[in-house]
Amino acid sequence: MIRAVLFDLGGTLHVCSTDEARKLWFARRLISRLSEYGIVLDLSPEELSKTLQENAEIYKHHVEGTLRELPPEDAWADYYFHGLGLKKETLTPIAEELSFLYDYERVCNLRRPHLISTMEELRAMGMRLGIISNMLSRTLVPHFMAEYGLEQYMEVVLTSSGTGIRKPDPAIFRLAQEQMHLLPEEMAYVGDTLSRDVRGVRNASWRLCIQIFSPNAAKRDRGLAETGLRADYNITDLSEIPGIIRAETARC
Repeated sequence: MIRAVLFDLGGTLHVCSTDEARKLWFARRLISRLSEYGIVLDLSPEELSKTLQENAEIYKHHVEGTLRELPPEDAWADYYFHGLGLKKETLTPIAEELSFLYDYERVCNLRRPHLISTMEELRAMGMRLGIISNMLSRTLVPHFMAEYGLEQYMEVVLTSSGTGIRKPDPAIFRLAQEQMHLLPEEMAYVGDTLSRDVRGVRNASWRLCIQIFSPNAAKRDRGLAETGLRADYNITDLSEIPGIIRAETARC
């Protein structure tokens, strides 16, 4: 019997979008914010935006290979700001703020419809709830939980920044399972990607995997559709989840 439903954040509880204009705005914002700390970047907003995009891809390739999240100060000194001459000791005091701004202001985060009503319905069914998210910032997920009114619902919140472990490593799923004192067959997960979420659930042998459509998932999952990797259910709205859990429970 399913006793817990855990969720991804980005792409699942909210949808993220950006464009070149917003990335350029963020580069200007970052230059201004750094200057307040006495850090002067000798490049234009256009050059910084391009550098961030290129270096972010390099960092993404690194962490997806190792499945380990670096501390924010290492990520910014060795990857995001690589080649800009900024020392780690200079960035360490502000690395968490940079990480928060990068994922909060560089993109537009739009919460999914029926977010709270879905959590209410699941909790009324006796489901225990939680979040497992790949996230460089250590403060962003708690911030979104407060902003969205989710704090009262989430029993377990695990992030790659807090654990050092990134999905699809099954270790982060097992850590959630252990903290909830549940078995793999009692766990369900909702995410938007094959590469991180569905693969992670399969690696951890959890009972149920639900994939919610996200326009950004196709880029991350390129080539995986041909491998046969599939979720148990594909949905477009969070409100579909309680019915799926009821149907799965009825089969027990």
